[in-house]
Amino acid sequence: MGKHYTNLWVKALFAVVLVFGLGAAFYIFGNETKTIVGESTIATNKKDDIGVLNKTSLVQKNLLDSLETLKLAYDVAMLEKTALSQELEFEKKNVENLMEIIRASRNPSLPQIQIYRKQLSDLKISLASKIAEIKNLKSENKSLLSEIENQNEVMYRQKIKNDTLTSHQKKLESTLKSASKLDLNNFKVVALREKKSGEELETDKAKTTNILKASFSISANSVAKTGKRVFYVQVLDQKNNVLGEDKLIEFGNNKALVYSFIVSVDFQGKPVNVYGVLSSYGYEFQKGTYFVNFFDKQEMLGSTSITLK
Repeated sequence: MGKHYTNLWVKALFAVVLVFGLGAAFYIFGNETKTIVGESTIATNKKDDIGVLNKTSLVQKNLLDSLETLKLAYDVAMLEKTALSQELEFEKKNVENLMEIIRASRNPSLPQIQIYRKQLSDLKISLASKIAEIKNLKSENKSLLSEIENQNEVMYRQKIKNDTLTSHQKKLESTLKSASKLDLNNFKVVALREKKSGEELETDKAKTTNILKASFSISANSVAKTGKRVFYVQVLDQKNNVLGEDKLIEFGNNKALVYSFIVSVDFQGKPVNVYGVLSSYGYEFQKGTYFVNFFDKQEMLGSTSITLK
């Protein structure tokens, strides 16, 4: 009887230990499983994040590459130098601004990327439209130039045939206006020392100067009036005094001139060199700068100067 009771107690104790042991085992196994699953989830999430980052970087690079290509296309379009050049320059700046925004973006969201792509698409469409417009403008300009050339040809032929009184009058007025003025140039003045033998030597010293020689050239003019032409030369000293003859001539309309000497030439429509001289006539040239002005009547056609030491 006592032995039977002892066996029952032992069996009951064993059952309790077995239950607690299994519970502990399930608890430990369950925690390990959760830990493994958690670590696996974290690792997967990290891989997904890295994948997203890599994908975002690739999208940004593709966008920037496309924008760089688009920028070059704008440069090519602007080489045409059309009326759209200013608009193309403005849109090119928009491309550059978008590139700067994309470069500055860090991990842009999907909506942001979609906005970038939309802006890129709009810029491409705008450029395509501008290029098409440039082609149309070039075609229109070509047609216009052809039309202008044809019109010019017609006008040229008509001009040749047009032998009216008005045409003759205009030609006469043009001829008279051209003939009224001669082209004077190459104004010069040199100081000369005249030796007793009559030989003249160029000098730059005031005390040895007894002649100032002023010269100029007249260009050819086939329609100008031929014959004797008179020009007036005015020589001024340092005190603005008129040297030489110091004569006053009036041209009417309250126009007058004080001149030093006159030079005349028989002009026959061909180039000619003209000169005249101012002798000291007892006047001693002083050190300083002398100014020489050349006139056709009251109109001054040129001037020059010389400095004597």
